[in-house]
Amino acid sequence: FDWAVQVDADGQHDARNIPAMIRKATEDGLDLGIGSRFAQETGYDVHGPRKWAMKVLSKTLSHICKTKLTDTTSGFKLASKPLIALFATDFPAEYLGDTLESLVIASRSGAKIAEVPVKMRKRMGGTPSHNPYQSAKYLFRAVFALAIAVTRKTHRTIHE
Repeated sequence: FDWAVQVDADGQHDARNIPAMIRKATEDGLDLGIGSRFAQETGYDVHGPRKWAMKVLSKTLSHICKTKLTDTTSGFKLASKPLIALFATDFPAEYLGDTLESLVIASRSGAKIAEVPVKMRKRMGGTPSHNPYQSAKYLFRAVFALAIAVTRKTHRTIHE
């Protein structure tokens, strides 16, 4: 496959965005395109502790990935053929690994990463973690997952 698309199971990711994601990735030479609900004004808003957690993660991962990222917890991603090969043997199975640690792995492998603006639908299934306790718990788990990701050994490069 030339491209692989990752989507969450809650129904928020609209498959009609995929051609635009592939077009942007092809035009810009991306290895990883992140479908971002915040890369442009879409009306999607997050509040309270969850918003703070997402901002901290975005700033941290923007620094690690050397590109501006606004939606690091997005589960809507497009991976190139070389990145598919890497992820086939080195994709994290831990909680939040598919979002946070996969970005660290891709960045360390030399992948070119950027966000692609997408419009998300309302959640069609599952339970969101919007209360302050769940948001604080999420932030703790995310920081822990990120700490694991940055302390793991360096991964191989995808463009050798």
